[in-house]
Amino acid sequence: MNHVVTKPTFKFALILATFSALGPFTVDMYLSSLPKITDFFGTNASMVQASLTASLLGLGLGPIVMGPLSDVHGRRNPLLITMILYVLASVGCAFAPNIEVFIALRFIQGFVASAGLVISRAIVRDTYSGVEMTKFVSLLTMISNIAPLISPVAGSTVTAYTSWIGVFIFLGILGIFLLVVTKWGVQETLPVEQRVSSNFLEILRNYKALLKDRNFMGFALVNGIMFAGVFAYVAGTPFIYQNIYGVSPMMFSILFALNGGAIMLGSQIVKLLAGRMTAQRIFKVGLSLGFLSTGTVMTVVFSQGSLIALVSSLFLFAVAIGIIGPVTFSLAMESQGHIAGSASAVLGIMPFLLGAFASPIVGIAGEYSAIPFGTLLFATSLASIFAYFVLVKRSERAVYPETTHS
Repeated sequence: MNHVVTKPTFKFALILATFSALGPFTVDMYLSSLPKITDFFGTNASMVQASLTASLLGLGLGPIVMGPLSDVHGRRNPLLITMILYVLASVGCAFAPNIEVFIALRFIQGFVASAGLVISRAIVRDTYSGVEMTKFVSLLTMISNIAPLISPVAGSTVTAYTSWIGVFIFLGILGIFLLVVTKWGVQETLPVEQRVSSNFLEILRNYKALLKDRNFMGFALVNGIMFAGVFAYVAGTPFIYQNIYGVSPMMFSILFALNGGAIMLGSQIVKLLAGRMTAQRIFKVGLSLGFLSTGTVMTVVFSQGSLIALVSSLFLFAVAIGIIGPVTFSLAMESQGHIAGSASAVLGIMPFLLGAFASPIVGIAGEYSAIPFGTLLFATSLASIFAYFVLVKRSERAVYPETTHS
């Protein structure tokens, strides 16, 4: 490991959080413009929604390429190139001649935007270790979680003064800003002697090694499974709150923002506890809170409980997510310094893969039933506990057969 920084800095976290925020801004900023884009291209809603699917697909597949690239060529140069491509793709979206080109450019936009998340995480692993990495990741998470809250509002603000084209011009300007930040504000954190071979088979072997690492995959699966629950929450609550409990769109926005704040609270709890408790113990606190809160959600749903009971239990679930996210990253990445980019890619893609399966299940009983939602949320908690005990605890016992307890 190189360049160990002893004290996390807010400025450094803000820079990396801005790169992490590129994904949410890419996906969310244009959502309010979908009807206008439909009219502009003279197409149907499903074709325009395909552009959203394309950007999500790009964000999901991008890490597989971006992670190894950063292990081979360092962190800074891939970040520079992807930011240039992001600017070009954003401007291309603004002036796309037809919906087909627009969809293709949205995929490219999402694909290169994924570099911001993957490489920023790899930079964290290059720079910090142990308790300091846990503290820094919790700070990074807290800042990053603001992006999904403000990006839809930012998009609506832009379209209040311009057309939908203004959203993509704004994203292009954001890309230029990040390009400038990369050029003059980001130092290379992976020395040449620590980089991996560009041999394709070597890259595949690195991924194979990660998949065979029980400890790493255990934490990666826990994180991915729990965040699949977040995808279920995002897909299910608009219908549950508005159709079943009759809340207004404005109240729904407030409740949605409340849980965004809960995730930030959870990450702040991690920052406060790091150094006072081991990362493993903090992780178990988050996992236990996730189990209790999702169990409560399922109980409320099956008993058709009050809105306050549902909101409260979902708030605690969001706090648990805020705790689990930073800690699982630190625990998973601790021993992956030599292939931090590839490891970050696996951690980044896991929630998308599992979330893709979770989201459609929420609506299988229709828009007026919350039963699948409550059941699925509790199931993700059980599955994450199962993954932890089968993979992480067993690997601990294999290494420390006489000393591993708890």
